[in-house]
Amino acid sequence: MPDYLAAVMAMLGPAQNRYADPSAWDRLHAEFDVRLPSDYQVLVDAYAPIELNGHLFLSHPATERWNLGQRIRDTVRAWSEVSLDDLDADEDPRLLFGLKELSFGTRDGLWPIASTDRGETIFLIAASDTSWLLVEDGGGGWSQHRMSFAEWLYRYLIGDDMAGPNSSAFYPGPVQLRRLPMTAAERPESWSGPERGM
Repeated sequence: MPDYLAAVMAMLGPAQNRYADPSAWDRLHAEFDVRLPSDYQVLVDAYAPIELNGHLFLSHPATERWNLGQRIRDTVRAWSEVSLDDLDADEDPRLLFGLKELSFGTRDGLWPIASTDRGETIFLIAASDTSWLLVEDGGGGWSQHRMSFAEWLYRYLIGDDMAGPNSSAFYPGPVQLRRLPMTAAERPESWSGPERGM
């Protein structure tokens, strides 16, 4: 099995680890009573807060701006207010993926861990022994990915449809990274990952 974490980090370049703080993860896990996957934590610590290839956003639990905990709380609150009772059978993730219920921010529910500027939300399902992902495409469509976050991100960056049919956000050449500003006066900083032969 490929080492997707190493493969993603090779595409993104050297880890920055600007805000790596184990205690921030401990506080986040204690607050939500859920443990986010280690590959996700490594990638967030290495690069976040970041925008990848102009679309995908990763937040960090140790920063005031672009804070992962606040992002999770806000997204859980918004999704908890959405009525899922009137969904057609072909749009209901409970029926599509065999979920007993669809809740957000609960022990057996969905946890929003990343998003895009195209309206897509990447959710972790942490209820099972092996975490997996559901992605909502911003228009009511859902896709299931029984894989690690690192594998999902790798496939996203190489242009696979990772938010449903025809959802590819592939850009040839190096991955484009954009560090998000930490103050109102700071400007985003952009750079390219290593050449990847694509």
